[in-house]
Amino acid sequence: MHDISLASGTIEPQSVVAHNNSTFCSARLAEDDTRVLGVSGPAIGRFAGALETLPDGTTLFPCTPRNAATLRMQLPWLRPIALGTATSFGFGDRMGLATSGHIQAMRITGAEALIAPIFAQQSVRENSRTGRTPQQVLDDAMWAVFAAGWRAPWGADADHVKQINDLAPFVAAGYTFYTIDPSDHVDNAAQTDSLETLRAKVAELPWGQLHTRYEALHATYCGQPIDVGAFTIDFHETDLLRALVKYGRALVHTAAISQALAAQLGSQPYDIEMSVDETDTPTSIQEHYFIASQLRALDVPVVSLAPRFVGKFQKGVDYIGYVGEFASEFARHAAIMRHFGSYKLSIHTGSDKFSLYPVIAQLSHGRVHVKTAGTSYLEALRLAAKQRPALFRAMLDYAREHFEHDRKTYFLDAQPDRVPDSWAMPDAELPALLEQFDTRQVLHVCFGSILDAFGDDLRAMIAEDEQAYRDGLAHHFARHLQPFL
Repeated sequence: MHDISLASGTIEPQSVVAHNNSTFCSARLAEDDTRVLGVSGPAIGRFAGALETLPDGTTLFPCTPRNAATLRMQLPWLRPIALGTATSFGFGDRMGLATSGHIQAMRITGAEALIAPIFAQQSVRENSRTGRTPQQVLDDAMWAVFAAGWRAPWGADADHVKQINDLAPFVAAGYTFYTIDPSDHVDNAAQTDSLETLRAKVAELPWGQLHTRYEALHATYCGQPIDVGAFTIDFHETDLLRALVKYGRALVHTAAISQALAAQLGSQPYDIEMSVDETDTPTSIQEHYFIASQLRALDVPVVSLAPRFVGKFQKGVDYIGYVGEFASEFARHAAIMRHFGSYKLSIHTGSDKFSLYPVIAQLSHGRVHVKTAGTSYLEALRLAAKQRPALFRAMLDYAREHFEHDRKTYFLDAQPDRVPDSWAMPDAELPALLEQFDTRQVLHVCFGSILDAFGDDLRAMIAEDEQAYRDGLAHHFARHLQPFL
């Protein structure tokens, strides 16, 4: 099996593995570079759609969803698993072409034994904009894991699940990490509501679903200072009322999705994250403690919690705010996390936050998850700026046209009128636009529109020079990973 004839194609050497009396490999056909699965031994009969049988008995099969599922049954390390509270990193991949670069980044930094990767990660929102299904996202990641010979644990994140109805396709595909996003049920007005308004809203909360009474919560939180080890938390009545109004219905919604998930997954191990990062105001120390405490009371087994931290976490750019203030607040959030001891802190919109990574790494003590999404897609655009300048210019113009529509679900400071005119720039200067704040954000949030219009062109470009894309990703993500090592 080590040599497929040149007439047929070439084996990806790291993929070759013998297991249970059969041998498996990933290969590329010479005709069009299509990836296929090679199988020899008794397992051949388990796969469907044979393309060719080679002289050595190896049979080539297409990389279909059915064959992906069968291969996962044969090689258990190709199945994503629950990762628990280990230091972890989420690699978003909006095109299904980036996982090999993510693996390369893990390997060149030595992160393989220290950081648990989530290679398959895409939100419900991203799937709707890219037209990909949860199964496609997971299978794309798995074929890359197989081709690279990756054997360490890895996860799959059903990101920003907002409704119970969102769960089924992720469960069916085999996802192991579920990010519950109850932000639609967060009352952001609580931040400025009067005491009278807060009391009126508290009276209307679904107390039956919260499984408690206001009097009991008042006695628990407001009776005396709460010691979390590094400091004490004082809950005044206003703090409790505000936390209840802001997050009460979000907690109920999270618990409902958690219960539905447990019913669908049964005894299968999985991780739950609760995300409240996409809210208007930061999560206070009191609110963090309240959320964590009530999640425990509602039997929601979160292993990861994503508060809304102070400052601005915007897409594809570094942190906007005073790093010293963030460090002070993050230290207090980390102390609360350690007090409960059952979850890690999750950093959403975590890509390209280079000024924060050393602080987060130091203060989290390894109990942290960093989630990235569109930065891998931006690296594809960087490659286009280098190799296909006309294509890049066309994409940038298209993004300008669609920005006002596509930005509606994002918190952004970018202004399209501050994006330089790429047609007035020489080709050699185009890659630098990927470092310009407004350009980077405009391109980032318009990923759905750009991929719909130019996705085939981008994929063809990457197919012609996959190594260049891998190398770009590896370099970019090494900067993300290194501080956590």
